Amino acid sequence: MTQPLMPMATAVWLVDNTSLSFRQIGEFCSLHELEVQGIADEQVAQNIVGLDPTINGQLTWDDIERCQKDSSASLKLLKDEIPAKTRSGGARYTPVSKRQDKPDAIAWLLKHHPELTDAQICRLVGTTKPTILAIRERSHWNMSEIKPVDPVLLGLCLQGELDAAVQKSAPPAPEEVPEEAETDTEVSAESE
Repeated sequence: MTQPLMPMATAVWLVDNTSLSFRQIGEFCSLHELEVQGIADEQVAQNIVGLDPTINGQLTWDDIERCQKDSSASLKLLKDEIPAKTRSGGARYTPVSKRQDKPDAIAWLLKHHPELTDAQICRLVGTTKPTILAIRERSHWNMSEIKPVDPVLLGLCLQGELDAAVQKSAPPAPEEVPEEAETDTEVSAESE
């Protein structure tokens, strides 16, 4: 079970403001019963200000009242309704040690996936169009040292990102002609 935000402060508040058992508070806050008893006796966490778990949406008063009536019941931490923050677009940080690998990754992409646009390569590897152009025209200042290496192996992009870019830039597959249509043309050719 995940523990509440600031478990010691939450335990202080629950001891001060509810009649829950030490076991219930200990289970909810991931503390030992003796720690909770020490909080109640003011031997532990003397200078910690209590944190109300109902204000920040970790508990409801209904759940607290239910557990106060039944000492064998356990408090349940509410699920966070806020979705996990997804990374916005923009440049990703590339460690200094991996920056020297970018030309190798660009060379690999140009060799193995020439259908990718410069913008897609920029997005995958985190580079600029002039660098891609210099490697494509073999005029890069360090061209003699560039060896094509898979950007996934270098850690510059994920395999899923590469697959998605390749699939997006792939030419559409020609539509298959149903077999019935082929047999109809053969029959009409024979009848003539």
